[in-house]
Amino acid sequence: MNAAQLLENLNLLDEHEKIEAKRASEAGKSILETICALANEPDLGGGWLLLGVVREEMALFPGYEVEGIADPDKVSSDIASQCATKFNLPLRVDITTEWLNDKAVIVVSVPEASPQDKPIYFSATGLPRGAFRRIGSTDQRCTEDDMVAFYQSRQQESFDAGIVSDASMEDIDDAAVEDYRKARAEVNADAEELRWTDSELLQALKAVRRNGNGQWQPTVAGLLLFGKSIALRRCFPMTRVDYIRVPGREWVPNPDRRFDTVEIRAPMFSLLRRAQAAVLDDLPKAFGLEEGELQRVDKPVLPQRALREALVNALMHRSYRTQAPVQIIRYANRLEIRNPGFSLKSPEHLGEPGSMPRNPVLAAVLHETRFAETKGSGIRAIREVMDAAGLAPPLFESDRGQDQFVTQFLFHHFLGEDDIRWLARFKDLHLSDEEARALIVAREAGIIDNATYRALNKVDPLTASATLRRLRDFGLLTQQGRGSATYYQPTGKLIGSEDGLSSKSEPLSSKQTSLSSKPEPLSSKSELQSGNPDQEARDTLLNQLPGNLAARVGALGQRHPPEQVKELVVALCEQRDWRVEELALLLSRNAETIRQNYLRPLLAEKRIVMTLPDTPNSPQQAYRVAGEQD
Repeated sequence: MNAAQLLENLNLLDEHEKIEAKRASEAGKSILETICALANEPDLGGGWLLLGVVREEMALFPGYEVEGIADPDKVSSDIASQCATKFNLPLRVDITTEWLNDKAVIVVSVPEASPQDKPIYFSATGLPRGAFRRIGSTDQRCTEDDMVAFYQSRQQESFDAGIVSDASMEDIDDAAVEDYRKARAEVNADAEELRWTDSELLQALKAVRRNGNGQWQPTVAGLLLFGKSIALRRCFPMTRVDYIRVPGREWVPNPDRRFDTVEIRAPMFSLLRRAQAAVLDDLPKAFGLEEGELQRVDKPVLPQRALREALVNALMHRSYRTQAPVQIIRYANRLEIRNPGFSLKSPEHLGEPGSMPRNPVLAAVLHETRFAETKGSGIRAIREVMDAAGLAPPLFESDRGQDQFVTQFLFHHFLGEDDIRWLARFKDLHLSDEEARALIVAREAGIIDNATYRALNKVDPLTASATLRRLRDFGLLTQQGRGSATYYQPTGKLIGSEDGLSSKSEPLSSKQTSLSSKPEPLSSKSELQSGNPDQEARDTLLNQLPGNLAARVGALGQRHPPEQVKELVVALCEQRDWRVEELALLLSRNAETIRQNYLRPLLAEKRIVMTLPDTPNSPQQAYRVAGEQD
């Protein structure tokens, strides 16, 4: 694409994972991080940087404008030079200078690296932190799980194929092996492996491997699939499923309201069946009378197949490096399934064909026993089943910061009589069926984004973005965040409340995110509401800022791209010296997030400095922009 097309795409879409716009007066580290991320991201096909473009934050609905680059030849030369020298392998990018509105801009086209070359990383930093991935429209440092995804494409060993040092062949449960044989026979009674001995079968499934002494020993996958309960408790003490029943619609840590919790620990096939049974037995039931039948049929409000697919996804794709349980949390109006380990597949492509299994040995066994469907179809199958049942679409959130994946099911039928009456309030707006469905989801879940709208109405990103903006312009939704972090919340006009936000539920990211048995709220917004001391102190700080800077801070959302928050921190440090606690209060983030995600990188880039460099841990430590009184 040329510069004009790139700019048009940026201004039309709420998010764009393949395009990044930067001011770029020089070839800084931020540009190289984006190049690295675009080159690394699997199946993205690379992307583009548009340099010399800025986002106009002061507009009612911010958009991108051309600022231009004073010396495009120097910037282009520096980018090419650094791409050839800064990474572990030289990156050959296509760099062109174009003119928009009589101003020079630079287009950098970045091809995706081949699987054998990934991960691309900064040589001076090393792995994994020196490598970046393109997650939505942000560049994020790689983790060990990202390394697994890269190296699996080179056919190197996965974590679940590794030997469990504390396990022996005596830890294999014969009943679990027989359970596998029955499941496999139901799929293919003539399968060759059914004629093998248990020892041969375990070897073929990579459930056991020879150790350094030549003895057979269980692998991680082998123990999870066929291990005795006592062995699972010993080797994976926190690798279980917790089913938690919560009264009401919200998690309230009240000691007088005890939660009912069922802990399930068993070999994989038994674990799946027991977890599914525990949930289905507890779900509300709907009943109907089939044509020609005399007796009613009771059905759980949540389709069994949707639940099964979600449970299989949670156990098959979870991170077993992390000692934490899978949580199934049942509220009065919804069911949430939380598993440790963010999605290795970009959230933009959830539900599309193709899979990036974190645990390929486990995945292979679950696929051949039909516990899991065709590769890459689990989320798509869940969406289709919920749609066929007339239920609200499931919501999915992959959170790299908390290293977890969340699936949320709403116990809500679409376009029933109550919904029709409620939608009649907006008949003057002449809403389409697609818009009506989006409003119902926003009302019930308290949030909707581009990906959810696309899955709900089967449209492209551009159509979804345009429709959500139209609903925003009607005053029914309020826009939050930027880029891939853009989401919409219901307004008071939509739900008929005075505060403008839904009281039914909060966005996924602001609900509990702890992977312990007692989740805690992530969002600090509830602590910063008007009328409390923190809010008053924040207002005092905001009043000290110039108008345009105060507006930028006020528009900051919890999902704002990290790079833009860093730029905001620099702008603040240009005004005066700031302590960590002041920045945390002003930016509505905790102090450790400010320190690790923004101050530390900016110090490394020498864009800011400490006021007390000789005593870095001083309680009076503050930060200012580099070059001032240094």
